[in-house]
Amino acid sequence: MALLLRERESIAGIHFHTLYRYLTSLPMTRQAWLAVLVATLGYFVDIYDLILFSVVREVSLTELGYTPEERLRYGVLLLDLQMLGMLLGGVLWGILADRRGRLSVLFASILTYSVANFMNGLVSSAYGYGIWRFIAGVGLAGELGVGVTLVAELMPAHLRGWGTTLIATVGILGAVVASLIGEFFPWRVAYFIGGGMGILLLFLRIGLGESGLFTQLKNQKQVPMGDFFQLFRQRKRFLRYLYAIVTGIPIWYVIGILITFAPDLFRTAGLSGEVKASQAVMYAYIGLSLGDLGAGILSQALRSRKKPILLWLGTAAVLTLGYNTLPFSQSGEVYLFCIFLGFFSGYWAVLITGAAEQFGTNLRATVATSVPNWIRGSLVLSTLLWNTFQSFLTLRGSALLTGIIVYGIAIFCAFRLQETFGASLDFVEEG
Repeated sequence: MALLLRERESIAGIHFHTLYRYLTSLPMTRQAWLAVLVATLGYFVDIYDLILFSVVREVSLTELGYTPEERLRYGVLLLDLQMLGMLLGGVLWGILADRRGRLSVLFASILTYSVANFMNGLVSSAYGYGIWRFIAGVGLAGELGVGVTLVAELMPAHLRGWGTTLIATVGILGAVVASLIGEFFPWRVAYFIGGGMGILLLFLRIGLGESGLFTQLKNQKQVPMGDFFQLFRQRKRFLRYLYAIVTGIPIWYVIGILITFAPDLFRTAGLSGEVKASQAVMYAYIGLSLGDLGAGILSQALRSRKKPILLWLGTAAVLTLGYNTLPFSQSGEVYLFCIFLGFFSGYWAVLITGAAEQFGTNLRATVATSVPNWIRGSLVLSTLLWNTFQSFLTLRGSALLTGIIVYGIAIFCAFRLQETFGASLDFVEEG
């Protein structure tokens, strides 16, 4: 047995060494590597803050003096306010990134959500909580899209999928850290930690260079930069944008309803062991991290953005059916489903990369920043459907019906996505 373990360790060491040599031999500039590092850590802090509310929702609202019924009602309201903030921020930061530059927006968005994090730790009522969750949402909206845009424009075409996969795979683990911090630290301290991480991230931004494609295009005064309404002036362009958004809606249906409200969904199911939000979030995000890695590897192997998305979507739809109908007997069975639901919801990096690749440099940051935040903001519609169906169905039954609608529309749109693997990004959107 000892010999077998040593052999496995040796094989793992060889694989790690081979991977390390491969990564360090890639034809990438120092600026590209630094952009990947900053975007990865930025997304880590982004996800930490985004998910921290789901983790501390129950304990924070309980400490603020609300009843179980009020905690559910205010929990949905605060989550919706956070997502509405991300909708606004997604458009705002994207336009600014295409007009002013990628780096200035990274700085401003990090600073905004860092301040909001600190203030979330000082709230005394659901109303103040709601204001700062909204502002935090605005700040968080700029991180992922601008980071992906910068990385995509700095990396070679055949390698950019690896860069964005690394951002998502490592960044999503911020949710695991949020789960652990939320579990073992007071909820106010957990918010302070998030704010502190954001401030530290600002120092890493020093030395990061601007995208050459953006700098070159900015000097061409006749090209309109960051014109959000340009997305709606041509039917084909608008449909490209819409298909990317709708394809991603199930990701936040899973995170925002099936995972965040897992304690409520299974409270009356007679399970052996309590389902905790912090545990459900942690397991789901471990799955998401592995799923993004798997989808990214498959995308590179198949030289396709579209095929992994369709495979992940279809599998997640089947898992959603089981999650909302199977008679679970133990909380561990629910957590196992959380892992698999997370894994097959992990097509985020491939989807956002494909969205960025479909649009010209003068609109790329606008698209890459607004698409993920429209997806996140779509949770408002998902929770609206869920709440509406509760008037005649159970919590799980209404969640299932919501899922059927969400997955049906998303799969329809995914089939209509353009294939963009390896596409050149040196072009602009006309008219």
